[in-house]
Amino acid sequence: MKAKDFEDKFENSDDVLQHLDLAKAKRPLQKQKRINVDIPEWMINSLDKEASRVGVTRQSIIKVWLAERLEHLQSLDRMGS
Repeated sequence: MKAKDFEDKFENSDDVLQHLDLAKAKRPLQKQKRINVDIPEWMINSLDKEASRVGVTRQSIIKVWLAERLEHLQSLDRMGS
């Protein structure tokens, strides 16, 4: 399929998944690496409470908060440069 045809299907909200090889799909800068972090129990309790409130896992809330903080720091760096 030509790129233009694919783009037209996508823009028309047609199903384009059948034209993709998802087995080879990669997410840039999203490679996972496992780490261990010791966290005080009170923080874990607070994390679990907030994760439950928003309906996500503890791991998800940690990743979202870390990403938000890092993005904030990057935006401050860009403003200061």
